[in-house]
Amino acid sequence: MPLNNAISLIKLLFVKDKELYVFIHRITGYYPRNINLYKLAMVHRSKPVKLDNGRWANNERLEFLGDAVLDNVVADFLYTSFPGKHEGFLTSTRAKIVQRESLNRIGNSLRLDTHVHALTHSSSHNSYICGNALEALVGAVYLDQGYTRCRKFIIDRLIKKHFDLNDLVKTEQNFKSRLIEWTQKYRITIEFELVDSYSDADKNPVFRTAVILGGIYASDAVGYSKKESHQSASKKALERLQNDQAFCEQVLSTALI
Repeated sequence: MPLNNAISLIKLLFVKDKELYVFIHRITGYYPRNINLYKLAMVHRSKPVKLDNGRWANNERLEFLGDAVLDNVVADFLYTSFPGKHEGFLTSTRAKIVQRESLNRIGNSLRLDTHVHALTHSSSHNSYICGNALEALVGAVYLDQGYTRCRKFIIDRLIKKHFDLNDLVKTEQNFKSRLIEWTQKYRITIEFELVDSYSDADKNPVFRTAVILGGIYASDAVGYSKKESHQSASKKALERLQNDQAFCEQVLSTALI
């Protein structure tokens, strides 16, 4: 048994948060050095905790850091895995991996919900709590274990275990890119108009975006980020173009000469 693991097992006999300690090891493959980082990663902003210095805190700072580390590692991994692929392909594939829906699916699969501390109504309303906690967990691993180990965790435990790269490459989920490609093909103007922004009951920012094709309203949708609302509205617009022939013909009639 490696010396570090032996020392970690001895420490386990004396730590207060044994359940979380073992849980983190099962997920990451590493024994936590600073368990407080992981405890904070599981704190949703609806239920902040008071630190020893008297400051109230939640996992949003770790989430911010984890988001940046994820983007970096996934970009590096795809660049190495797909030599010769163009920038558009790499960007689109990375977006599929780091999008909220994917991260939330992984977070649920890892059962992060069993350790996240959040108000009950927030947990039931905000479907992305596990995805946000996963980003915070990545941030905690980065600070606790360093970049090299964090990179290994992301690639081996998140990407390779939860994604089939062959299927991922074949399945196009970037609805906004698909819609833009369609408008370029038929020379149709496209606009994404932010029609509303507000905060929900849990003070999460919500954005409503409308898609305008050839000056004609196509669809609108909400999301917890502008990017998410763009994707959802684009998906609706594509479905309408496919299923509503009269609408599709109306849009095509606006084609630029």
